[in-house]
Amino acid sequence: MFDFITNWMEQGGLLAVAGLMLLENLFPPIPSELVMPLAGYLAATGAMGLVAVIVAGTFGAVLGALFWYGLARSWGELRFMRFVDRWGFLLTITPDEARRAVLWFRRYGAAAVFLGRMVPTVRTLISIPAGIVAMPLLPFLLYTAAGASIWTAGLAVAGWLLGSQYALVEDYVDPFAALVLFVAAVVYVYRVGRALWLRRRAR
Repeated sequence: MFDFITNWMEQGGLLAVAGLMLLENLFPPIPSELVMPLAGYLAATGAMGLVAVIVAGTFGAVLGALFWYGLARSWGELRFMRFVDRWGFLLTITPDEARRAVLWFRRYGAAAVFLGRMVPTVRTLISIPAGIVAMPLLPFLLYTAAGASIWTAGLAVAGWLLGSQYALVEDYVDPFAALVLFVAAVVYVYRVGRALWLRRRAR
């Protein structure tokens, strides 16, 4: 698993890092907690530059956030909530979670966008209320980029610091990577299955 992911990043370079972080924001089962430390590790081996890795990861995260922001802003609250109610289970987003995110955003505003970038699951959700209430695009991008850069930098630096201990990193990260992906897949299947069960029960 370790070799598979690192080889993929080595072949795809910074584009692979940005693409994985983009997908992480669109499809929650892909965890940045796995992507960015491995990217940081590759930076320590000389395959990529550390600053470039952080920039690429941040760029991908911002693009993913921008997708949800743009979709929610163009559709408006009612239409977007109907979309979440019908298809949100595939993205592990429930209508209640989306509504709570809107309430949280209306209470904390820009701070919610900044801090939300560093909280699992919230990273995806927080862009939705920002779009629904039509937060100006430039502040949204700035706060999103600021929060995402801190998160990606912290994870990448953690991987970079372990870069000199190749054997140690491989021995620990390989089973950890497999565990993270397994847990993410189980949680995803559970949430989708539970959502489908509740929908059938409601009928």
